[in-house]
Amino acid sequence: MPDQDLSGLKIDKSQITVKPARQRRLFYLMAGVLLVVLVFALYVAGVFTPGIKVDIATAALSYPSQSFTLLNASGYVVPQRKAAVAAKVTGRLVALYVEEGSRVKKDQIIARLEADDVSAARDQAQANLEVARQNLEQARAELADAGAAFEREKTLLTQEFTTKAAFDTAEARYRKAQAAFAAAGANIRAGTAALRGAAVGLEYTVIRAPFDAVVLTKNADIGDIVTPIGAAANAKAAVVTIADMASLQVETDVSESNLGQITVGRPCEIQLDAIPDTRFKGVIHMIVPTADRTKATVMVKVRFLTIDSRVLPEMSAKVAFLSREVHADEQEPRLAVSRKALKVRNGKAFVFVVRGDKAFEAPLSVGAQLGDMVEVKDGIRAGDRVVTNPPDSLRNGSRIKSGQS
Repeated sequence: MPDQDLSGLKIDKSQITVKPARQRRLFYLMAGVLLVVLVFALYVAGVFTPGIKVDIATAALSYPSQSFTLLNASGYVVPQRKAAVAAKVTGRLVALYVEEGSRVKKDQIIARLEADDVSAARDQAQANLEVARQNLEQARAELADAGAAFEREKTLLTQEFTTKAAFDTAEARYRKAQAAFAAAGANIRAGTAALRGAAVGLEYTVIRAPFDAVVLTKNADIGDIVTPIGAAANAKAAVVTIADMASLQVETDVSESNLGQITVGRPCEIQLDAIPDTRFKGVIHMIVPTADRTKATVMVKVRFLTIDSRVLPEMSAKVAFLSREVHADEQEPRLAVSRKALKVRNGKAFVFVVRGDKAFEAPLSVGAQLGDMVEVKDGIRAGDRVVTNPPDSLRNGSRIKSGQS
């Protein structure tokens, strides 16, 4: 390929023109105007304005009862009737009819122990009682015969048709028959008692529920040795643990210094951590007449006015001790904000709602006072962040920063 002749390449300088000075000045002027506009826009946007330090709170649902709550305490749900159901005799568990969560009625059979030996003893007692009954019938017949013979001999003796020896023999036989009849009656009573004892022994192998309850735990399985004292290795002292759900109460500790604010029968409101959206009505059932010196508290038992199947033993609970009962229209929660967040201008209430790093005015329709809170009927929603104690320098759209560390 032949080499290219580079010497023929030249730049045509006649096509290059120099920009006039007036055009350069116009360009710089336009650039300056755009820069000023940009700076002004950034200033208006608050980029060069330091954020106003404010405190921020969240609008949340609040129950009206908070406005007349005397004090709050925490505790746990505890059944007042609870039993570890065990057998009265030692034996091997051969049947178990319940499991955790089973509902049982009073005297319902929960489990059975091996009972072949006591069942045989019961059958033997039954047979012995039947023998005693037959002996009684025999003694009754003998007594009747001996009595008739004695009466005949006595009549004959008065008429001198018999001897005194024959009369004495008839009398002795009669008295012997009377004794035999009495002994047969005693044997009946002894046999009845023996049968009753054998039946009781057999009943001891049947484990029944002492009251209406729910099974909390199962402590033994089929094949385990169950003993009332649990001293043997691998032996089980209890078959199941049950609790009466109708006896559930909240046990809470109240400081000694606050004890004067509460009395038995005072209304309460119970909130469970497991069921946060429901408040349960309660009443002070008992103030235990002893103090815990280590904590300087007194145990207070709060009874549920209504039983809910969702309430379970050992749930953590919070109790609000109220100055009065909760009215029907105070059952549901209401949206509320702190009174410190409320501002009024020209008779109209509003708050500053935080969006991003700015605060914007939000007109409100307010309702009743709920303690240090104010009910909000319209204007914001639960979860909105609002400025509390807004300073006078705060304006609609002002840039802010949280004052919380």
